[in-house]
Amino acid sequence: MYELLIPVVIAEAVVASLMLLKIGPLRELVLKILDQLKVGRGPVTLIGIAGTMGVILLSRFISIVKMQNKGEKLGTMSPMDQVLYRTHILEASLMSFAVFLGFIIDRTHEYLTKLDGLTSTKEEVERLQKEKVQLTAKEEKSSKEIKQLQEKIATLSEDLKKLKLECAEKDKAVETAESHVTSLQKQAADLLLEYDHLLEDNQKLQTQFAGHRR
Repeated sequence: MYELLIPVVIAEAVVASLMLLKIGPLRELVLKILDQLKVGRGPVTLIGIAGTMGVILLSRFISIVKMQNKGEKLGTMSPMDQVLYRTHILEASLMSFAVFLGFIIDRTHEYLTKLDGLTSTKEEVERLQKEKVQLTAKEEKSSKEIKQLQEKIATLSEDLKKLKLECAEKDKAVETAESHVTSLQKQAADLLLEYDHLLEDNQKLQTQFAGHRR
């Protein structure tokens, strides 16, 4: 029996060492294998194996106790009993150590899985923080651009008001000039009319003067 237990203990010790010591991709490989073992009927099989080992371990303890009681009664053990006694102790020790290593492997696997989850969560938080910083920078840049645009709009609004005022003043000047031109045209018309009257009077005077000379 112990010939089978020794390789099991060695294998468990190697697995535990690979889980505790990060040697290249071996830890990830061991974790993937353990993940697959815990899927489907794997947990039931492992529980069955652990239960079988527990029953065998209990029977070995019972045998050891019986041999001790027998030796105490007889005062000594026969060579055969001594060999069996030592074999049972060796097997019980190996099984106990195998169960202990199995428990260590299971707990370590669970803790490493949680640690990987926390590492992923931490990386996600760091990524979100970087995105937040980038968004904050973009927001500040957008705010500056908006302020600049608002200042430009305010400047253009003031220029537009000035242009409107200038246009209003020019319109008033044009209206004033048009009124002045109209007034001048009226005065010119009056002068032309008066000039015509003067021409008529001049012609009449010349006619009268010519008549007197005859």
